[in-house]
Amino acid sequence: MKEKQDSGNALSKTVQAYIEAHYTEHFSLQEMAGALYMNGSYLLRTFRQQTGMTPLTYHHLMRCEKAKELLCDPRLSISQAGESAGFVSSSHFSHIFRKIVGCTPSEYRKQHMSDPERTDK
Repeated sequence: MKEKQDSGNALSKTVQAYIEAHYTEHFSLQEMAGALYMNGSYLLRTFRQQTGMTPLTYHHLMRCEKAKELLCDPRLSISQAGESAGFVSSSHFSHIFRKIVGCTPSEYRKQHMSDPERTDK
């Protein structure tokens, strides 16, 4: 049983590393599974068991984390921040960002640009 858990943990870390390296790209579960030489259903099931989320949710989470950094750069527009984080449209960026972060990208920017003393950027 321990070996199976270790195997699942290693697989989830491999998937996380793949997504982190390719977060700006669009790819399907099957494409990712092929790149990692594994079965897509097994990858999905094991990743969900280990992390409590799907690879797609983790992919969105990674993009939102990058977008949060980019939104703190006043030289970039909100749509440029979303595009640089891998979102293909402003509406999709806004929808996913709000779902994951709990506020719109513009609300996030206002909250984090108005207080220069914040350390949790």
